[in-house]
Amino acid sequence: MGDSGQPVRVLLVDDDALVRAGLRLMLRGADDLTVVGEVSDGDQVVPAVRELAPDVVLMDIRMPVQDGIAATRELVGAGAERPPRVLVLTTFGSESTVLEAVRAGAAGYLLKDTEPEEIVEAVRRAAAGEPVLSPAVARTLMRHAAATATDSRASQARTRLAVLSDREREVAAAVADGLSNTEIAERLYMSVGTVKAHLSSALSKLDLDNRVQLALLAHDATDR
Repeated sequence: MGDSGQPVRVLLVDDDALVRAGLRLMLRGADDLTVVGEVSDGDQVVPAVRELAPDVVLMDIRMPVQDGIAATRELVGAGAERPPRVLVLTTFGSESTVLEAVRAGAAGYLLKDTEPEEIVEAVRRAAAGEPVLSPAVARTLMRHAAATATDSRASQARTRLAVLSDREREVAAAVADGLSNTEIAERLYMSVGTVKAHLSSALSKLDLDNRVQLALLAHDATDR
């Protein structure tokens, strides 16, 4: 369920009607999720979000008029008080595509060969504000972090993180280790609510859109 105790509202974005039908059928089997609508191209996303108020947008990348990355960037920049979390679901897992999506503000990235039950769970996690990455995508991001975390980049990242409190930096490090909110709470001996508060504060101070971007910054700072 979402934060309000109501089913998580999902908008499907894919130019393939068969894919949308399959996703709708898949998500319909989960009592805590509901598909509130579907669109076939990226240029339809912002109007649909305004009309349907989804919690999560399940977004394809390659579409005829506007791709999913541009649609994500437009949605994040639309100025909504509480924009939905964008969960990319695509067949394309190249480093450049993954990085573009994350930088555009996507909260997660899955490949279409992901098992159905994992996609359903990923929607729940995205709605809860937790990172969602296919294993192959996670490896891509970590390779990028390792390849680009030069001394200069690490120094810049540490400078940015210096604006955080000690607890916020500890939470950021735990996010970089791939921990969920519950796992972070257990590691740092705090409540899940406190973890969420520290995360929200850290993202605001750093002007980041989501915890995946925070994880990359924390990786750079530690030169992993």
